[in-house]
Amino acid sequence: MQTHQQPQEHAFEFTGSGWEFFKIWIVNLLLSILTLGIYSAWAKVRRLQYFYRNTRLADASFEYHGLPMSILKGRLIAFGLLLVYYAAAAISPVLVIIVLLLIAAVMPWLIVRSLRFKLHNSSYRGLRFSFAGSDAAAYTVFLLFPFLTILTLLGLAPFTHQRIKQYQHSNGQFGDTYFNFDASVGSFYGIYLRLLGMVVGLAILAGVLTVLGLPLMLMLLPVAYLFIAGYYAVRLPNLIWNGTGLGEHTFYSRLEIKPYVWIFFTNMLGIILTLGLFVPFAQIRMMRYKIENMGLMAQGDLAEFVAGQSQDANATGEETAEMFDLDISL
Repeated sequence: MQTHQQPQEHAFEFTGSGWEFFKIWIVNLLLSILTLGIYSAWAKVRRLQYFYRNTRLADASFEYHGLPMSILKGRLIAFGLLLVYYAAAAISPVLVIIVLLLIAAVMPWLIVRSLRFKLHNSSYRGLRFSFAGSDAAAYTVFLLFPFLTILTLLGLAPFTHQRIKQYQHSNGQFGDTYFNFDASVGSFYGIYLRLLGMVVGLAILAGVLTVLGLPLMLMLLPVAYLFIAGYYAVRLPNLIWNGTGLGEHTFYSRLEIKPYVWIFFTNMLGIILTLGLFVPFAQIRMMRYKIENMGLMAQGDLAEFVAGQSQDANATGEETAEMFDLDISL
């Protein structure tokens, strides 16, 4: 009789230290200022190497392999597009529209290269990730759907968001195993509609309190808005990662609103009181909370799964020469 193994839960760990990262952060900041921003590409590599190296799963850490020159290349492309836009704005409004259309036309292609760069330069236990999304699908997801979202006055925003995450996650690979994504469009609409309801409800409450002449009660509204922002920042990552898998293995995310809001609020307070010097400590605190509330439910032995993966360096389809980082957050 066939027996089924119980899933093995592997929680992510984060071993970063605020003081340790502060040393990296302050050097990065000073050198970026002294080089008029050129060193920022090297600074990003140092920062990501630190965060990857201190993120662990099943007693093994991740590694980042990105090259500063590729990051600088992406930033120069973005800076060049910005210069073209401002030059067009100084010449003619019609030219601005033409430039914006050209930028929109090339943006999906740039996003795909950036996604390939990010995954290709990430590894776990010596095995690299990769991205296999096509350019044709990218133009649908990153150009057509956003255009339709604008036409529907943001009515398609949850649908577009779900399609973007589906494209991003389901085209990722670890070795020769694909990631998968099954969070539904309806679940995205559920979060967005509840968020809209809370914002509208709070706006109505603010109007009522103003009419009733209760200014002291209005002071509580920023706190309420902070919790609404926390709802969005927690529920969406939970939805996305709980709907993501790697082959037969599944991820989970268990972020909660109150701890997230508390960390966010105290981080902002620390940054203000220290005139910005608390920033690296704030980043470490938030990263630790996010990572240590994530994990992987492995169907079987995770080490055996990793050992069973293969990756042909000559057949990755990564178009290495065309990969660069654009600092795109999706």
